[in-house]
Amino acid sequence: MKNYQVYRNIRKRALLFGLPVSLFALQMSALIGSLLVVIFSFSLILLMGAIVVNTSLYVILLKLTHQPYLLHFAKVFPSAISNKKTTPISYED
Repeated sequence: MKNYQVYRNIRKRALLFGLPVSLFALQMSALIGSLLVVIFSFSLILLMGAIVVNTSLYVILLKLTHQPYLLHFAKVFPSAISNKKTTPISYED
């Protein structure tokens, strides 16, 4: 009788070529746009430029996927935590 392993990673995000679905859609739209530019104004320099732009975009998106803290600019937690009620009334005169 055959034994099957239980798939425990069902809640992980779906990945296509190492990218989440939204970033993969961005990559594919950039690829289709560059293909349209190359088709309608064909030149060797433009073809090489499109290849460089698409591969660099893919590398940047992969880096952002594996290191998401690169885009975090705001602080997540406040510097002090207090359960004192904040009101606009000033009691100190």
